[in-house]
Parts: sequence; structure tokens; C-alpha cells
Amino acid sequence: MESQHVGWSESACSGACAWSSLRRIARAEEGTVSQASIVLVHAHAIFREGLRHNLISVPDFRIAGEASNGQQAIQLVDYTDPDLVLMEFDLPGVNGMEVARAIKRTHPHIGIILLSSSMDGQQVVKAIRAGVAAYLPRNVSWEELLPTLRRVQRNDYAINDLVLSFPEVAAQVLQAFRQMAVDEDTQSIYSPLSPRELQVLELIAAGRTNKEIAAQLDISNQTVKNHVSSILRKLAVNDRTQAVVYAMRRGWIKVVLPGD
Repeated sequence: MESQHVGWSESACSGACAWSSLRRIARAEEGTVSQASIVLVHAHAIFREGLRHNLISVPDFRIAGEASNGQQAIQLVDYTDPDLVLMEFDLPGVNGMEVARAIKRTHPHIGIILLSSSMDGQQVVKAIRAGVAAYLPRNVSWEELLPTLRRVQRNDYAINDLVLSFPEVAAQVLQAFRQMAVDEDTQSIYSPLSPRELQVLELIAAGRTNKEIAAQLDISNQTVKNHVSSILRKLAVNDRTQAVVYAMRRGWIKVVLPGD
């Protein structure tokens, strides 16, 4: 596998950033898009080196470049137009959240994976609103990171079970989206889900596991799985979190959080 990538210098972007979309079209027309290109953004070279070491052994990814701060990252993304950006939150200068917003404004197709030392619910909500596809703990293992990269590569919205497994984070995220459902005008009142599926989805939104849902509804674990598969298919979404957000924003379900 080719392991060459851009080592960033500011001058590299001069006169070239405006052509990124044309390069993407040209690559597609040539039929050369076989790997997902990824930009690594982290303040510490040793951390980027570890990521690079793992990624070069994975045939479906190609490292397009590396940056050590937010401003470099924005310019590098303009220059290389990658498929994915794997970035830490705590960058010198412009932080990762602001970088994500800047990238999504001009490159909405790019999937952004944000690594953070803080599993704070409000930060997760801000990340969702900024268009971040995945928000992970900075100490995430490679075994958890690689499947997330692949999900984002497939355009899955992976603000994921790893984040929502922290109960206090899940509560804050769900509270924010419950309020969003109240605040936003919704045009779609009709739900394509059955009453039982709505029950299951409300319990998912409340943070219940499949086993807990099965016990509460007095059904089998396999029946819960079948309901979840049906919900994802009917809503045309890729995961449970997407389904919850989709339904809450349309007012189909409500969530009773601890203490309510």
C-alpha cells in the first residue's frame, strides 16, 4: 500500500485550495477512488505516528496528510479534500469543534471524527450540531476506533453507543434533543412506526439495553432486535441514535429521564 502523504507546510496550499472539488471529480471519473483518504490532526507528533502506524496496515484507508493545529488542518483539508478527518478536540489555537464547523461549511461531504478528553454531554450536542460524525474518548482503543472509521466512511452518523454508554452524557444529549423537538416546527406528524415500535424506541432513547427492553415489555431479546431492525428500515437510518434523534425531532416519542 502506498503510504506517502502530505507533510503540511502553509505554502503547500498556495494557489491550490480552490481546485479540491475538481480533483475529487477527476478522481471519480478516472475510477481511482478505491480507498478512503484521511487527514490526521493532533498536536502531538507521537500520537499521529501511532495512528499512522495502525492505518497503514489497513488497505481501505490512505493517509492524505497530517496537521498539528487547527489552522493547518483547515488549509490542509482545502488542499487534499479527504474523505475523513480524524482530529483531537484540544488543538492549539482554533479548537477541534471550530475546525469541524469550518470544514463542514465548505466540505459538507467530509466525515469528521472528533477525539476528546471530555465526555461532556453539552460538548457532544455541540459536536452533533457542528456536523461531527463521531465523537469518541481520546483514549479510545484501536479496536473501537477502526470500526467507527469504517462506519463514517459509509456515511453512517456515528455519534455512537460508546458515547451514549456514559449515562450522564446520554441524559444531557437526550435532554437537548427533547428540547429541540419542542422548539422546532415539525411538518411530519404521522409516524410510520407501530405502537410497539414506538415503545421500543422510547426505551432506547431512555438508555435501556435490549435485555432491559425485553424484560420491561415482556418479550424476547430476539423480538426486540427484530423491532429495532424494523425501526431502522422504516426510518431509513443506520443506527439507534439516528432513529432516536429522527423520531424526537418529529415529536413521535418523548423521553423520561432520571429525576423527571
